[in-house]
Amino acid sequence: MRAIDWFALGICYCIFSSVAFAHEGHEQTTAPAVAAAQPSSGTHDAKTWFTDTPLQDQNGNTLRFYSDTLKDRVVLLNVIFTRCDDACPLITRKLKEVREVLGDKADGITFISLTSDPLRDTPAVLKAYTLKQGVDGPHWFFLTGDKAQMDLVLGRIGQIVPTPEQHSTQLIVGDVANKRWSKIRPDAPAAAIAQRLQLLAMPVAGR
Repeated sequence: MRAIDWFALGICYCIFSSVAFAHEGHEQTTAPAVAAAQPSSGTHDAKTWFTDTPLQDQNGNTLRFYSDTLKDRVVLLNVIFTRCDDACPLITRKLKEVREVLGDKADGITFISLTSDPLRDTPAVLKAYTLKQGVDGPHWFFLTGDKAQMDLVLGRIGQIVPTPEQHSTQLIVGDVANKRWSKIRPDAPAAAIAQRLQLLAMPVAGR
């Protein structure tokens, strides 16, 4: 099975498993995993799968999703919405702790937080959120777009979200160049998440 097919199938099948840090007071049912788009053959490369959908970061910069945020990087992706007052800020603070554990190595790892509420989470709103949480740095993108753009991008990582509250809280980590991906519960210790990212950042033998 090609690596990109593994990613598509693995994310679609597993991303909706039981989650930690569930949103209090909100429905916790999830959309069917089969709703995520599937590649029609094994010929799709990463750019084709993830798409170069233009999104905006917290500074108002337009970024192509694959080429400007994923390509050749070690990444951690998660989904948030800024109106959330329970799970999302807790996870954001956990990821801030992960970057602190990584220390100097954090500069080689890109964090990408995608909003599940693009109608409200404009770049300015995301900027205010990053400043409030103390996470406004050059290696952490908070991305938004119009609803169609976000639906496409979120669908490609297995996140079909009928409402902002229904997004999965799992973390997705990957070595994009070598097509190595896995999922991590957000209640994992910060040191364990950092260790997984460091392993992904290590050169692959034989490449």
